[in-house]
Amino acid sequence: MMMYDGTSSISEKKSSVEGGTEMTKKTISEALPLSPNAVTVLERRYLKRDKEGKALETPQDMFRRVAKTIASAETKLKTKVDPAKLENEFFQAMTRFDFMPNSPTLMNAGRELGQLSACFVLPVGDSMEDIFESIKNTALIHKSGGGTGFSFARIRPVNDVVSSTKGISSGPISFMKVFDAATETIKQGGTRRGANMGILRVDHPDIMDFIMAKRDQTVLTNFNISVGLTEAFMEAVEADGDYDIINPRSKEPVKSIPARKVFEHIVDMAWHNGEPGIIFLDRLNRDNPTPHVGEIEATNPCGEQPLLPYESCNLGSINLAQFVEDEKVDWKRLRGIVRLATRFLDNVIEVNNYPIPEIDDMTRSNRKIGLGVMGWADMLILLGLPYNSDEAVELGEEVMKFITDESRKMSVELAKERGAFPNFKGSVFDVKNGKEIRNATCTTIAPTGTISIISNTSSGVEPLFAVSYVRQVLDNDVLVEVHPLFERIARDRGFYSKELMKKIAEHGTVQDLLEIPEDVRRVFVTSHDINPDDHINMQAAFQKYTDNAVSKTVNFRNDATRDDVSTVYRLAYQSGCKGVTIYRDGSRDMQVLSVKKSEEKVDHDVPMESNKKSRKRERPRALRGSTYQMETGCGPLYVTVNEDTNGVFELFTTMGKAGGCAASQCEAIGRLVSLAWRSGVQARQAVKQLIGITCHKPAGFGGNRITSCADAVAKAIEMHMLDEGEERMQVATNGGACPDCGGPVEHEGGCCVCHACGFSECA
Repeated sequence: MMMYDGTSSISEKKSSVEGGTEMTKKTISEALPLSPNAVTVLERRYLKRDKEGKALETPQDMFRRVAKTIASAETKLKTKVDPAKLENEFFQAMTRFDFMPNSPTLMNAGRELGQLSACFVLPVGDSMEDIFESIKNTALIHKSGGGTGFSFARIRPVNDVVSSTKGISSGPISFMKVFDAATETIKQGGTRRGANMGILRVDHPDIMDFIMAKRDQTVLTNFNISVGLTEAFMEAVEADGDYDIINPRSKEPVKSIPARKVFEHIVDMAWHNGEPGIIFLDRLNRDNPTPHVGEIEATNPCGEQPLLPYESCNLGSINLAQFVEDEKVDWKRLRGIVRLATRFLDNVIEVNNYPIPEIDDMTRSNRKIGLGVMGWADMLILLGLPYNSDEAVELGEEVMKFITDESRKMSVELAKERGAFPNFKGSVFDVKNGKEIRNATCTTIAPTGTISIISNTSSGVEPLFAVSYVRQVLDNDVLVEVHPLFERIARDRGFYSKELMKKIAEHGTVQDLLEIPEDVRRVFVTSHDINPDDHINMQAAFQKYTDNAVSKTVNFRNDATRDDVSTVYRLAYQSGCKGVTIYRDGSRDMQVLSVKKSEEKVDHDVPMESNKKSRKRERPRALRGSTYQMETGCGPLYVTVNEDTNGVFELFTTMGKAGGCAASQCEAIGRLVSLAWRSGVQARQAVKQLIGITCHKPAGFGGNRITSCADAVAKAIEMHMLDEGEERMQVATNGGACPDCGGPVEHEGGCCVCHACGFSECA
């Protein structure tokens, strides 16, 4: 086995462990080939502790605890399998790093909490009661170490009517922020921080606001967001046509908009900071094994596990790097570990302590498991195959087909032994051939994260991020790594040196370093060395034979273009993927993996709003602009909007006949809007925040009505953008806010009417 033994490089000095306990790293890893990074992660997050924070177990103890707990399901199920023998098999699989369950299983099996699943999806209804019930359940799941996914598509859009309160809806994004705040509070004391996936259908009226929601990187920090794309939308994109926007409350179309324009906004934001990702909803439901139970609307936080409302799934990954013998895949041993892992994951369902009864019921009814892989890039290196080769793609299909086939065969055997999953009747398995199976799904490709660090192998089906890199984990700890296989080959072939390793770390690639042999450079390709087609081709190869979905991030170099992102998204659709996420290097202020750079580079050729950080622009000596006279209840207000080469830059206000409080408030608005624009906030966001604000002195009538000085500023900005040839923004409402209830005011019959409270300007 090509496994790196990190013991020799671990310092024998005592290290301070979180909580105040002391334990030598040599002692921790002396019986296991753990890397220094693995030791750090295990110390911080996985080992059982007492009330004072002192470690009560070693990694071996942890694996034994997990193996014993999961094997105990055999007794509960009254099978003929010897639990003690199975416990040893589970223990050996984990301590050899052949297989590793998801983090909650490692952390919680055999402990008081006992919650072992990583992935949950909760429903979010359109009533206040439903929404806050979901927030409560989210807190319980995060407290137990799980991550949650939601579709917010059922929530009526911003400014839609709420008949029960005679008010207006604040829309899905406002409620996402409440979920985000709850997550922020819960994660403070957790060992595994809560994460969320927020999904909104592309045909929801608030889709543009959702796409732009994370332009400000301080917003929704506990969410990944993805747009749920439909076949109708993608067909409209390809045809450059329109598609319908549908109000989820009425289920009726409200307008049609250009699909390609929406698609371009998704691409632009993904290029800007990696979000939103995309998920193909119709494909998720095409492969829904239990359509008679419900429709799939959401996935777990990383997108690889589509789930019904209240469903959970426990995941585990096979380390493919461990199944290469004499430069060939050891299919026989791989079959054995697939069968063992399938039984392991099914046992998890039995011994799991679910956070709420609805999840317990739904999970046991469908018994979904998600067996996946890690170490794929390392397997290819051991086989001498470049990641971006046709041979690697073909092998990817072969390996995943083998794993899914063998896992399903094992699940059929388990059904004979234990019974089929309860919702089998009416499922796709029942309809197709009637052969009973234990698990509604068997395979999922997860990103693996920390379990790949523990196993000292590459993550999921991703290519190597870099041959040498810096990894930031937990509370900004920095772990420096050189790929162990590269180091071993370099030493064996005599070209290893500290200077070369440092050079690789700074350079970020080995492809143009001639001091490294060509055949070595050929197989040590990184995510930045391959093109978008290679990323998607590999994802599609694994997706073809995966029951659920494939977690895959296409990592771009910093100089990648929006067209590159568009190409990836289109290829993902055309090649049968269920979703994809991209990340352009350096496009966020913080990132987990990074290649060392000698100096920071900023792209000065793109607008500041698209730069990776919201840096305040410096004011040029001369600016061009326009001044707009707005009639307010306090008198004429003159609003000046100035621009630099990147767009709107600053806003000044001058109050005509009135002064005092009104003038000072308008000056304050101008200063804050200017600061926001110079820091990268879009003009449309300022309009959205200000338009419709009311005061006791409205002015004007009908379409010319000004409800306050703030409303006047917003409408002046909107006028300026129209003068510049930009489309009128769909913000707030057609007529501002109702002076009686704050509800939406609409133009009807030559008058302004509020449908929330019945106010009419003409009455």
